[in-house]
This record gives sequence, C-alpha cells and structure tokens, in this order.
Amino acid sequence: MAESKIREARVAGQFYLPTAEGLKRQIESLIDQGAQKKDALACMLPHAGYQYSGRVAGETVSRIKMREKVILLGPNHTGFGSPFSIVTEGSWKTPLGEVTIDSALAKKILANSKYLEENSVAHAHEHSLEVELPFLQYFKPDLQIVPIAFLSDEIESLKEIGREIARVIQDNHLTGEVMLLASSDMTHYEPQNTAKNKDKEAIHAILELNEEKLIEKIYRLKISMCGWAPVIVMLSAAKKLGAKGASLIKYQTSGDVTGDNSSVVGYAGIIIF
Repeated sequence: MAESKIREARVAGQFYLPTAEGLKRQIESLIDQGAQKKDALACMLPHAGYQYSGRVAGETVSRIKMREKVILLGPNHTGFGSPFSIVTEGSWKTPLGEVTIDSALAKKILANSKYLEENSVAHAHEHSLEVELPFLQYFKPDLQIVPIAFLSDEIESLKEIGREIARVIQDNHLTGEVMLLASSDMTHYEPQNTAKNKDKEAIHAILELNEEKLIEKIYRLKISMCGWAPVIVMLSAAKKLGAKGASLIKYQTSGDVTGDNSSVVGYAGIIIF
C-alpha cells in the first residue's frame, strides 16, 4: 500500500553538506554555470560523496535542460525491499526543500508493469537516488520525481521495465516532459589504471546505447559497476523513446581527488539525447 509521507534525508552530513546554505555553496563549487544546456532524454550520474563524485555529477547536470519530471532509477545497496521497488506517493526531503513524487505518473507506471511493486522499505535508507536530488533541485526547484530501486540482475526483466516505462511516457504524451536518470558508480576499489581501462569499456557500450554489449563487458571483465541494472532500464527506455546518441561529459576516479591510486572508485557522467 502506498504511504503518503515525507522521506527524510538520510545521508545529509555524510554525502553532502547538511544545511541549505552550505549545500547550495557546495553545489555551486561543483557545477559549470556557463555550460551550454542540451535537451536530454536520459542521463547517468554517479552517487558517491560530493567530495569524490560531485564534480562529475555537477558538470553533467549543468549541461542538461531540466525537464518537469525525472524518473530516478538506482541500485538497491541495502538489500531491503522488493527486487523492483517503486514509491508512488509522498515527497523526499533534502536541505534544499521537498521534492514531490508525481503520483499520477508513478501509479501509471506501476499499473502498467509486470514487475514493479510498491515498496518504500527499499528506499528508506538507500543513498543512490537521494544524492542526485540536490543537483536537480538547484536547477529546477519545482521538479517532480518517480523513484525506483533495483535489487535484481534479471536482464530481460530489466529491459522490459524500461520498455514499460517508455510506453507509459508515450501513451500519456509526456515525452518532452520526462527525463530518466540512472544512478551508478563505476569500478570499485581497484588500482587506477585497471579501473580506468574497465570503465572505458563499459562507457563505450553505454555511448553506443548498447545494453547487450554493456552486459557482456560487465560479466567478461568483471566490472564492479553497482548501478548497471538501472542503466539497462534507462537504455532500454531511452531507445524506445527515440534516443539518437550519447555524450560522456566527465569521467574521473576517487584517486584523482585523493591522490591515492592504489584502490579507486570510478565515476562517469553521461547524457543521452
């Protein structure tokens, strides 16, 4: 059953600054105010602490012409909830204010999916979608969201969920109003050169809009990309919505920030149009 309530910020003070003023200044230090904006069907953003991945996320979002609604697709790191968990009511709170869930759109997506289940437990303590919100709010304070978390590697199910989401967007004439956002970090805790080489292969597949190639690379090269499932959903949906291409906006690793290249995490920001 849907719960109409406020989801409080869980990682404020950990992944990003906990006050509105401090967070706004933090975001302003990470974005590109003069960037030329592009209309985007979808994007991929990282979700680590802002000191590590914030510049990748910030520079990517800076180049997106924000739409009214964002469908947030993220991995479920906590292990709680359903394999495919959507929330259809309420709002999410960050230090910059509340973001309302688009209940009408969320309920249509739920009603037209064979896989998605209403489940707020999966989202209660999950950071992968929350950390994207302040960047989105900064550029569009009145945006609405649909949060979906994935705890499954059923490839055909993931691709079909993407197509289901795209059909709802098309059938309700929302193609120009909705953007899909897949939240994912890249390789985890490997040496800098290894991480960069693996991530280059995964990024190339995403830029080709080729989920089959991405899956093949992940399994063959053992790429520890935590959000590959939501990226598969995003690619499947974007292609059905008419995606023509993609651009890598920025890639870096935690080693580029800390100077420790012995064990890094990779971060990529990609726009699909």
